[in-house]
Amino acid sequence: MNAEALDFLRQLLETPSPSGFERPVQDVVRKYASTFADTVTTDVHGNVIVARNPEARQRVMMAGHCDQIGFLVQYIDEQGFLYAQPIGGWDPIVLIGQKMTVWTTDGPIFGVMARKPIHLLTDEERKQLPKHKDLWVDIGATNKEEASAKVRIGDPITLQLGMTTMSNNLASSPGMDNKTGLWVVIEALRRTSPKKLGCALFAVSTVQEEIGLRGARTSTYGIDPHVGIAVDVTHATDCPTVDKKQEGDIALGKGPVIYRGPNMNHAVVDKLIETAAAGEVPYQMAASGRATPNDANTIQISRAGVATGLVSIPNRYMHSPVEIISLEDIDRAADLLAGFALRLVGDEDFRP
Repeated sequence: MNAEALDFLRQLLETPSPSGFERPVQDVVRKYASTFADTVTTDVHGNVIVARNPEARQRVMMAGHCDQIGFLVQYIDEQGFLYAQPIGGWDPIVLIGQKMTVWTTDGPIFGVMARKPIHLLTDEERKQLPKHKDLWVDIGATNKEEASAKVRIGDPITLQLGMTTMSNNLASSPGMDNKTGLWVVIEALRRTSPKKLGCALFAVSTVQEEIGLRGARTSTYGIDPHVGIAVDVTHATDCPTVDKKQEGDIALGKGPVIYRGPNMNHAVVDKLIETAAAGEVPYQMAASGRATPNDANTIQISRAGVATGLVSIPNRYMHSPVEIISLEDIDRAADLLAGFALRLVGDEDFRP
């Protein structure tokens, strides 16, 4: 991974994109992609579509969703504390004591997610798991009037953003789900340049995956691809208490994960594996016996159907403030997808 690509990843992770408020991170994508893509467009839903060789007969779409889980300001009490409703799936226990950012029209405002200190909890309260309704965001306001002058109902809130590198080429940040998948598809398209493509290649930064795979549905319909590959995160199982018999054997640093199952086209899967072998790209295998809970699901059943694949990035502690991925895994995933696209001649038949 070169310095420019690493800086692009940092920018993605430092930029807010809760579902429905993806515009800032999409601006980052547009700026980066404009230096190497043939076209960069944005549809009415907010999906950013980056393309090379867009007029070719065979259309290939790679999708990584840009949205992250977050919150919306729902209520401001008389003391100026904010109460928020979640966007996406949160475990409330990981939120207590976290640094937060409220993204207002006039700029970001720092806050903290809090509840009553443990010293003041009753014995019964200590036995109960916290609920969203029992947590609030403190922005330092002294009353409702002061808070309301800065914050509006419906303003988005995220965890404090930013990436920290770790030992063994690992990195931790909120929003690895799925800024890493987004990075992979954009970087994969960049790595095909300036080589000749036999297909039309589209890398799409999809919106609103966390609230129902919505951006993938509209962008797939618009592009009408013959082949679609979704790139998202998957649970790494190389940490305590996770049952490999139930979740598979997935480790950080051992390469991207290629999925098999009814949501995936067998010919696409085989070509991904062949590409990995030809390029000496390490990879891992996983299985899903149902429609996947990510963009691959809706891509597969768009229009008359799309030959779909799923490549995933191992991720520890998903939907938490401390998601961890391997930088080597995303680098290899970008090589894998670039190699897949370059091996297509444009007349492949993906029918089962």
